[in-house]
Amino acid sequence: MFPEMAMRDDQTQETLKSQEEHKGVKHMCEMGITRVPNKYVLPVFNRPYDSITVKPYDDDNLDLPIIDFAQLHGPNHAQLIASVAHACENYGFFQMINHGISSDVVRKMEDVGRRFFELPLEERKKYMSTDIHSLVRYGTSFNQTNDGVFCWRDFLKLVCNPDAYSQWPSSPSNFREMGVGYARKTKLLFQLLMEVILESLGLGLANTKKTPKTDQEFGQGNRGNKAEEYDDFRKDMEDGSQLMVVNCYPPCPEPELTFGMPPHSDYGFLTLLHQDEVEGLQILFKDRWVTVRPHPQSFVVNVGDHLEIFSNGRYKSVMHRVLVNSMKSRISVASLHSLPFATLIRPSPGLINDENPQRYKDTSFTDFVQYITTCDSKHKKFLDTRKICHNYL
Repeated sequence: MFPEMAMRDDQTQETLKSQEEHKGVKHMCEMGITRVPNKYVLPVFNRPYDSITVKPYDDDNLDLPIIDFAQLHGPNHAQLIASVAHACENYGFFQMINHGISSDVVRKMEDVGRRFFELPLEERKKYMSTDIHSLVRYGTSFNQTNDGVFCWRDFLKLVCNPDAYSQWPSSPSNFREMGVGYARKTKLLFQLLMEVILESLGLGLANTKKTPKTDQEFGQGNRGNKAEEYDDFRKDMEDGSQLMVVNCYPPCPEPELTFGMPPHSDYGFLTLLHQDEVEGLQILFKDRWVTVRPHPQSFVVNVGDHLEIFSNGRYKSVMHRVLVNSMKSRISVASLHSLPFATLIRPSPGLINDENPQRYKDTSFTDFVQYITTCDSKHKKFLDTRKICHNYL
C-alpha cells in the first residue's frame, strides 16, 4: 500500500471512530468495547483517584444531613429551618425525606428514564443535538462541542414548560406522562424549598398581597418596600426556569481513567436530584472528595451558583462530580431550578450592609451561556467570574 493510501485509511478510521464516540457511551457499550477510547481518557493528573480523592466504596463515605420535611408544619419548624441553614452553609448539600412526592412517582420516573436509554440507538438519535437551546436534547459527555476529553455519561435534557412538553420523547409510551407529572411535582417542591430558604436567611416575610412586577431585575424596583420585593421574588419562582436531566452512566471497563461528570458546580438556585442505589456522586467536603451515600426515598438537594449569589456568599455552591464503575449502570434524574431566563440574579438587598458588602456582580443567563460555550468543562468555575472580591470567600 502506498503511504498516501495508508494515511487516508488511518484518517478514515479515525473519522469513523469519532462518529461512534459521538453517538454516546451507551452505544459503545452495546458495541462491546473492552477498553476506554482515548477520547475519554483523562490526563493522569486529572483522573478520579488523585491525592485528595476518597475511594468510592470505603468507610469515609459521607452521610449528608438528612432533613425530615414532615416537620415543616409541626412544633419542630424552627429546628428544621436551622438545619437547612446549617446544611447550606457547611455542606452546600442535604438529603430531604418526607418531601411529599410519592415513592411511586419517583420510582416510575427512574424506570421510564432507564427504559429510554434502552431504546435502539435510532430512536434515541432523534433527539441528538449540540444546540444547548434545544427544548429536548440527547447527548453525551458534559460539553460535547468543547470538551477536550469526553465523560462517561449520556443524558437527556428536557426544558420544562408547557410549550416544550409536546416535543418530549413519545417512547417509551408513558415517558411524556411520567416526565411531565414528575416535573410539575418537583417544581412545587422547589417553591416550598425556596420559602424555607428565604426564612433560613432571615428574609421570610409573611405573605402579603401580590404586587405586579414592574422591573425584570429583582430588587431594582421599589427597593424600600421589602414586602413587594419578596412578592416579586415569589412570582419569579413560580414563573421560573426548570430543566430536567436524565443521566445514564453505563458500566465502564476502566473507571479509573474517566469521569461520569467532571468537577463542577450547578447553575441555578437549587438542584433536586434523585439517584438510584448505585453510588457515584461525590462532593468536595473539607478539601476531600467524598461519596454521598444514596438514601432510599430521598432527594439530594444542592445549592446552585444563583443561590450563593443571592445569599451574598452565605450559602455555598459546592463543587461535585460523578464517578463510574465497571459493574453497574447508574441512573439519576436532576431537576434544576432558577428564576426566569430574562431575570438578573443579584445578592438580596436584605443581606447587604456596611459589614457585609455586595460580593457578586449581577448575572444573567446570557452570561452563563457565553461562559459554557467558550470554556472546557474541567475548568468550569462560572461563579468565580461573578465574584467582586475573592478574599471574602
